[in-house]
Amino acid sequence: MTNERLRASISANSATIQSVAAQVGVDPKTVERWITTDRTPHRTHRWKTATFLGVDEVYLWPSIARQTETASASELVTYYPHRGVVPADLWSSLIDNAVSHVEVLVYAGLFLFDGHPELAERLSRKARAGAQVRILLGNPASEVVRHRGEEEGIGADLAARARMTRRYLEPAMTTPGVEVRLHETILYNSLYRFDDDVLVNPHVLGAPAGQNPVLHFRYIPGGRSFRHYMKSFDYAWGRGTSA
Repeated sequence: MTNERLRASISANSATIQSVAAQVGVDPKTVERWITTDRTPHRTHRWKTATFLGVDEVYLWPSIARQTETASASELVTYYPHRGVVPADLWSSLIDNAVSHVEVLVYAGLFLFDGHPELAERLSRKARAGAQVRILLGNPASEVVRHRGEEEGIGADLAARARMTRRYLEPAMTTPGVEVRLHETILYNSLYRFDDDVLVNPHVLGAPAGQNPVLHFRYIPGGRSFRHYMKSFDYAWGRGTSA
């Protein structure tokens, strides 16, 4: 039995067995066996292959659906009923311990800078040490931010908060590795990613973000939740403009 989905995905991406093998770090004959014998790779290889081809690994290997569901559920560390009960020391520890990635997608996120006055300098230090720091703020001049401010009941204050956050970030914006962009995307969640942890703050119609739940996910190989939210970040990042 052959894996025609894998074969078709390779072809659709103008890739080859050799290029997939090089990206994943295996021998081309191994990739051939994945196709010709429908062999299921190890989960790290599955994830790298699916990411390279831009498809979900469950699509390529349907037999792992139950395994993926279990891993995805296990990624949920905890649930907070609103952002105010997220422990202050959790934010601090996530920021302090981040080594490779700090990625934030918000309209304003001012609370994070108000609670950590030296955050811009800390982000600069992390970038100088090799971390990738990417911050997406709502464009304060956009219709999206104006409309969201009205929905939250704070009007023009949301745009003002976005401007203030950008002002706080200015000392870090000249540091190589720190990138700040503005977006005009309708956000369904604010995202705060620190290496393998992401805090997801859903947006509820008519309520400020601080009054809405927060879900803490930690990446597990084979899980879908963490990667699913980070795809959302990448989508918004690709549509952002320079701050």
